[in-house]
Amino acid sequence: MEHFELNILGCGSALPTTRHFPSSQVLNLRDKLYMVDCGEGAQMQFRSMELNFNRLNHIFISHLHGDHCFGLPGLLSTLGMLGKTGELVIHGQPDIEKLFRPIMDYFGIDKMTYSIRFNLFNPNKNELIFEDKTLRVYTVPLKHKVPTCGYLFEELPKQPHLIREMIDFYQIPVKQLNEIKKGADFVTPEGEIIPNSRLTRPAEPSKKYAYCSDTIYYPRIIPIIEGVDLLYHEATFCEQDLHRTKETGHSTAKQAAQIAKDAHARKLIIGHFSSRYPDTNILLQEAQEIFPETILAKEHLRVTI
Repeated sequence: MEHFELNILGCGSALPTTRHFPSSQVLNLRDKLYMVDCGEGAQMQFRSMELNFNRLNHIFISHLHGDHCFGLPGLLSTLGMLGKTGELVIHGQPDIEKLFRPIMDYFGIDKMTYSIRFNLFNPNKNELIFEDKTLRVYTVPLKHKVPTCGYLFEELPKQPHLIREMIDFYQIPVKQLNEIKKGADFVTPEGEIIPNSRLTRPAEPSKKYAYCSDTIYYPRIIPIIEGVDLLYHEATFCEQDLHRTKETGHSTAKQAAQIAKDAHARKLIIGHFSSRYPDTNILLQEAQEIFPETILAKEHLRVTI
């Protein structure tokens, strides 16, 4: 099974506590690292989780509230001091470059050993914003007090597995194996057609992970995240504080669970906990009543997708 892992660096909300770091997490797909949000202390958590700075080439920022992006200047500076090379891409809404470019210029971050590029997009649209050889990333428009989007990370479809015994039996030349992986049949020297289904086994289904940061209960996202293997959804409040959700632009744990249930997610992680709850198990219990496959986010948690 190929490596697709979520690492939680921080899962607290805006008001700092000694229990949680602000929002940040890292996806590890085949040893390529993709950071999602970068609250204060993200680089310290990155180091404490023994993640490799040199493998980080993409940072996705959900919105421009400090608990999701105040860690960015420090991380960018550290990457330069570590001698990072190549390009780092920061994905976000247009104001992110207006905000951080002057800081980078002042501290000379843009003159370090690597280059920084901003990939800017409309956070109110659901669209493909990034693709490489293994992964596609789509925006998930959310409803918060400022322009905000989540992200859907989707592995590219995998090629089927060759059945070695059949390849050897029909003495199929190596130069034809790539075409067979793509679905071609094999024609023997005698003209017999060997169907592809006899030569290959189906690949494992591609994995999907959805990150839904700060948002009110927003069912419009359900068609976008339908059937994800893992969903991270903010759960700032419990039901007794439901009245706080609309004025702050957040969700309850029960609402997060309802989104997971209606989207047919396989597993839910709730996070972005309000500082008012010293024991977050109350949030877990409320979510599990709706969606039993729910776990709590916590710092240093690693989840295989």
